[in-house]
Amino acid sequence: MYRKVHVEIDLDVIGNNVSNILTQYNNYDYYIGVVKGNAYGHGFGIVPTLIENGINYLAVSSLDEAFEVRQYNNTIPILIMEPVQINEIEICVKHNFTITISNYEYWLELSTMNINHLKVHIKLDTGLNRLGIDSKEKFENIYHGIGAKPGIFLEGVFTHLATTGVLDDLYDKQVTKFSELTAGINLREIPMVHIGRSATLETKKKPPFVNGVRIGALMFGISQIFRPYVGIKGKLRKIRDTRIKKKLNISTSYETSMVDVSFGFALKAEVMEVNKLYAGETVGYGGTFKAERDTYIAVLPIGYADGLHTSYRHGKVAINGKLYRVVGIINMCMVTIEVDANVRPHDMATLIGEAASVKRIATATGNNAYVVMTQIIKEIPRIYKGGS
Repeated sequence: MYRKVHVEIDLDVIGNNVSNILTQYNNYDYYIGVVKGNAYGHGFGIVPTLIENGINYLAVSSLDEAFEVRQYNNTIPILIMEPVQINEIEICVKHNFTITISNYEYWLELSTMNINHLKVHIKLDTGLNRLGIDSKEKFENIYHGIGAKPGIFLEGVFTHLATTGVLDDLYDKQVTKFSELTAGINLREIPMVHIGRSATLETKKKPPFVNGVRIGALMFGISQIFRPYVGIKGKLRKIRDTRIKKKLNISTSYETSMVDVSFGFALKAEVMEVNKLYAGETVGYGGTFKAERDTYIAVLPIGYADGLHTSYRHGKVAINGKLYRVVGIINMCMVTIEVDANVRPHDMATLIGEAASVKRIATATGNNAYVVMTQIIKEIPRIYKGGS
């Protein structure tokens, strides 16, 4: 690692998050850790920590991600949520990867193959309108077809919910649609039924027919924002929200988050140089920053080629416990920061994390926490501290 840039992951924080989640929501059999997108930017090196703290299944987007995860654990089952090419099915069997059946034509092709020991989950489309079976007849045909094919084992059925269902009725409509699509079978005969995700885990009670939940964002510190009904504005908002819930006949939602989670993600870079800038001088392409007084400019070896979005110029960087503003535009491989005489070359700057928190950067750049963490390219090393 020649360039002094890295992402630091606190495994103790991630482990505590998982432990707190499982303690608070302890009525599931399967806790499916979603580690797509390079584990939300944390790197797959967090996999052992997730398993040690109670995650008993993992989920990824692609076969490529499944192989990366498998390097860290040889036995835990891994669900690939996007369709796998038919000619790659035997690979999935060999490495204990579970595939998703999300359209009827795919099943027809799969059903002609001579396969042994293939685990599958059927995905139902209940309203997200992305992937999944949206026909009761087609679902039942697949269900019974799998039952008649000894080499394929139906391990699970799932869907993906579009909203939290706090102030809309789409959540309830999707849950109803799931029940309608599966009404012709006994869900208890299927080992895993999972429809919830992090956001709905915090906002809704567990439906009686599910026994699994997919946890992604919450493991990494991204929790729902619950605005308390305080003050005059809060009381007025509660009146409005109550009317909406009554009008749409929305099912009961939690009004506060019941789980304590934190961010364990920090993007760090070493200061390359600190230069004096005199009043009237400008910084960077286009001279977009003009000094109103004598000041100092620190240069960091990271830029938009590393996944640092150009809107990061609205963010702040923490050096030696103090926040400094980004000035000029974000370059391909460098960032310029207005500092003071206390900042020196080789000081470590935190661009995301600690005082320059993930939420602070997300707000400043107009993004969300998912984007802030996952956009940092995989080539930047992930360094883990804590844990085992």
